[in-house]
Amino acid sequence: MILVSSCLLGNPARFDGQSRPCSLLTKYRNSGHFLSVCPECAGRLPIPRPPAEIQHGTGKSVWQKRCTVQDRNGLDVTAEFCQGARICALLAQKHKITAVIFKERSPSCGVHAVYDGTFSKVTLPGQGVTAAYLQQLGYKLYSEEDLTEELLQQLLADDTEK
Repeated sequence: MILVSSCLLGNPARFDGQSRPCSLLTKYRNSGHFLSVCPECAGRLPIPRPPAEIQHGTGKSVWQKRCTVQDRNGLDVTAEFCQGARICALLAQKHKITAVIFKERSPSCGVHAVYDGTFSKVTLPGQGVTAAYLQQLGYKLYSEEDLTEELLQQLLADDTEK
């Protein structure tokens, strides 16, 4: 199985109740290879909810307790983000996940970049809370922006071989 951000498969799981469907992923949505997950929903955050950003750090710094995740209203949602990451890790282990495809720049799922905590659309290099946790556990991470037809075909083939 391949773990995929729910919003990339067209599910309205984002903070604003919207989705961000990735046409390449939705093309293969019914292939039986994808396990859809929203770490923030897994951490029991509602839909809709205020947007949240890691405050001047990355997912790795959240796990090191050097920064927090706060929503636009200043509410600390670090515990919910960490709980969602732990649940995703349990699902990944249970379903023998071979790869992870996550939404870039998300405070949970960002693979290469996250927003900087100022709510001004400025990004910094690094991963979201769940992405950092899963990478630490050894999972291969990709964002929707990394995907090509060839890469996805290879990930699907690798999953079939398992």
